[in-house]
Amino acid sequence: MTSPTSQDATSAVLHLLRDLVRIPSVNPRDAPGDGGETAVAVYVRDWLGRHGVRAELHEVLPGRCNVVAVVPGRDPAVVLLASHLDTVETDGMTVRPHDGETRDGRLYGRGACDAKGPLAAFMLAAAELARGGPPPLTLVLAGVCDEEHAYRGVLHLLETLADRPVVGALVGEPTGLVPATAHKGVVRYTVRTTGRPGHSSRPEEAVNAISLMAPVIAHLTATRPDVAPHPLLGPATRSVTRVRGGTGPNTIPGSCEVDIDRRTLPGEDPEAVWQQDRDELTALGTEVDPPFTVDPALDTPPGTPVVTALCDALAAHGRPHHIQGMPFGTDASKLARAGIPSVVFGPGSVTDAHTAAESVDLAEVELAARIVVATVHETGRRLHRSAPAPAPPEEPRRGDARLDIPSQGRRTCS
Repeated sequence: MTSPTSQDATSAVLHLLRDLVRIPSVNPRDAPGDGGETAVAVYVRDWLGRHGVRAELHEVLPGRCNVVAVVPGRDPAVVLLASHLDTVETDGMTVRPHDGETRDGRLYGRGACDAKGPLAAFMLAAAELARGGPPPLTLVLAGVCDEEHAYRGVLHLLETLADRPVVGALVGEPTGLVPATAHKGVVRYTVRTTGRPGHSSRPEEAVNAISLMAPVIAHLTATRPDVAPHPLLGPATRSVTRVRGGTGPNTIPGSCEVDIDRRTLPGEDPEAVWQQDRDELTALGTEVDPPFTVDPALDTPPGTPVVTALCDALAAHGRPHHIQGMPFGTDASKLARAGIPSVVFGPGSVTDAHTAAESVDLAEVELAARIVVATVHETGRRLHRSAPAPAPPEEPRRGDARLDIPSQGRRTCS
């Protein structure tokens, strides 16, 4: 990464990202007998070790790990780079999901942009910061598991970071190299209608639960959440995403269920949102289950040092640098809820994520790494301008930095 057009840098991006994509890490969604993300976590640990960055595996779920690395800085204050290791399923893909095929400057495969492209950029940035002597701030790089399902990787990461002064986080997702300081949250729940099953030749003796659900779906389609739009995110939304009903072609169904995806805006309380929807839909004769997914929205203040540093780094590299919002959820909201100012950033477009021919522009991955390095330096400058710098800690021997976490009771992956 010695120059923007360096052939060596381009080759490094290609080989790293291809290796990451070639390691399957489909989220098992709690299915037994699948190691999920651990193989790619091991690769990340070993690659970083070869590039002067000590990393450790932390078991989050049986056989499923986060990988966490530290580049010690002149200041113990931490900038966190966090990206997820897991991907969605590969069904229906029109490219080989784990070949890492390259074509016209793009690399194809599951996870190429969501989120192994951002992960590769963060790894390259960490290696560059380690090579250049101690950076102004300490860098923690985390590859977390389970982002695509239940967010347990980032929740475990927060326990790992409990004693560290984290001043800001970049969360790797495909934003097209724009800084996203806001995204929607989500509340998902199940709605049920109950009828009376019977033989389809005698429908008058039964009560069709699907017919009972039809006006409920019509109501959900015709109405919108009563909340003011957000300036970066637009309106809150509510969608029917799954329908289940019926047991056979000649049986009147006695039960019908639909799943609801309610996208929340910053400032909305997820529990209050669910209670309001529950009251509205039970009035239509339904049962409403408690939420099976709750994820808060993100709304990081634009003047936060890590945000302004990222914007300045983007401007210095000739990229658009105005903050934006994203409609999808990320691990950033969990970090922000714990008090860590977070901004979502990375190469690739969300329009390519989870698709049949998922891909990412390799030059964009390389540029993202450069921007991350500049952001870490700029964040340090901003913090040191605004407050006296603390006494520098005793510098550990390069490559021997470890997270300051007691080893007793810590679960590790092999």
